[in-house]
Amino acid sequence: MLAKVRSSSVLGLEAYPVEVEVDVATGLPGFAIVGLPDTAVQEAKERVRAAIKNANFEVPTRRITVNLAPADVRKEGPSFDLPMAVAVLAATGQLPAEACEGTLFLGELSLDGTVRPTSGVLSAALHAARSGLRRMVVPADNAREAAIVPGVEVYGVSHLLEAARFLSGELLLDPVTSNGAHEPEPEEEVDFSEVRGQEHAKRALEIAAAGGHNVLLVGPPGSGKTMLARRLPTILPPMTWEEAVEVTRIYSAAGALPARGALMRRRPFRAPHHTASYAALLGGGNVPRPGEVSLAHHGVLFLDELPEFHRDALEALRQPLEEGRVTLARAAATVTFPARFTLVAAMNPCPCGSRGDRLRECSCTPSQVRRYQAKVSGPLLDRIDLHVEVPRLDSRTLLEGQTGEPSSAIRDRVVRARRLQEERYAGKPYRSNAHVPGRVLRKVATPDAAGRELLRAAIERLGLSARAHDRILRVARTIADLEGSEGVTAAHVAEAIQYRSLDRTR
Repeated sequence: MLAKVRSSSVLGLEAYPVEVEVDVATGLPGFAIVGLPDTAVQEAKERVRAAIKNANFEVPTRRITVNLAPADVRKEGPSFDLPMAVAVLAATGQLPAEACEGTLFLGELSLDGTVRPTSGVLSAALHAARSGLRRMVVPADNAREAAIVPGVEVYGVSHLLEAARFLSGELLLDPVTSNGAHEPEPEEEVDFSEVRGQEHAKRALEIAAAGGHNVLLVGPPGSGKTMLARRLPTILPPMTWEEAVEVTRIYSAAGALPARGALMRRRPFRAPHHTASYAALLGGGNVPRPGEVSLAHHGVLFLDELPEFHRDALEALRQPLEEGRVTLARAAATVTFPARFTLVAAMNPCPCGSRGDRLRECSCTPSQVRRYQAKVSGPLLDRIDLHVEVPRLDSRTLLEGQTGEPSSAIRDRVVRARRLQEERYAGKPYRSNAHVPGRVLRKVATPDAAGRELLRAAIERLGLSARAHDRILRVARTIADLEGSEGVTAAHVAEAIQYRSLDRTR
């Protein structure tokens, strides 16, 4: 007897249909899986056989053949366990075959029949909605995630027996609902009011948040670089519904969504260690998976000890920093992941970390300092809009200094500046000053006469590249937006030039 069940698999972030065909025929007992299965899929036959037995169903002592169509695309992962088991039960008459029609199944099985969570369920739900499927049966831990998508009834099951009883009509289950659109954004655990001093650095991060600019913090150990970076997400605007779905989809495909997680409402903050490889940052694998740059999409990517990262990994950041996406080419497929993030990098001014420190004397030679700073290439620095010096705090500021503004107050100013940019760039594929193309930038950020003269002098004295020139204009435009100014003045240009400190020292 033949039975067919609908399922899906994920390539990159896109789900594609997989039809699980099961034929139970006479002959020597056996269980064969065809259709380019990987090792995890091949091993499903043992999990499926044990799960069916331990769910008190009959394991057929005949030849079972499972075909995963289309047969020319490699299938990975354990998410086909549940659809295989359901198809076997339908093919042997233990479940009504018509109950499986119009339903998409996903889930990993334990030997006792428990349905375990799997990855890529949100992408599968989006595929189901586009394909006209009316319902999904997924692991209970993934149900809220899939329920984000309207138009598809999602049923979460925790055991194969529960799924079988539901399909046969013996058990009534209510569709899982998700109120992600109406849930308030979770409260942040950190706040800018906890940072004493460092007003210059806090101002730079406010500008970065308002315009989507990348930031490099340079200062001795213990000056507060990491503390400042971790608080940047608290002043970024709340994510829109579309942004939240996109971020959730990435985390779902990567298998990084929290258990029983639904819509991610908080902007991501990723801080990989400096030993992270090229593949860890950009993504990789035979079938490509998202890397840190994609997991930081619509959020913050923090690279502490920037010069200690592998040179090839840092240079590979150029494409996502410019284009907001990363393309991975493999023999199996070419996949593009979104990667529109705010980069916050931190580094010491020299190998010993004491260069320019008021309290400690630097022990580095000029050649050592040059070699250390040269680990971060000029082209990469050109893609970082703000170079900010973060000096060590003096004892009075550290012990008696007043607390700063709360994140909520700074965030209000950031939201107002972002709203101005959204109105300015309405209907365009970009929404913030940091991502405006050069031809548009020169129309919206041309400074007044005094500002142009100041910019010309800075280019000549600092030897700025054309890209650095555009970065200054972008930052100046954001500073003007924070003030609610229509035009860019010399004062805005002067402040923007201050944030190119490494151009003055290299």
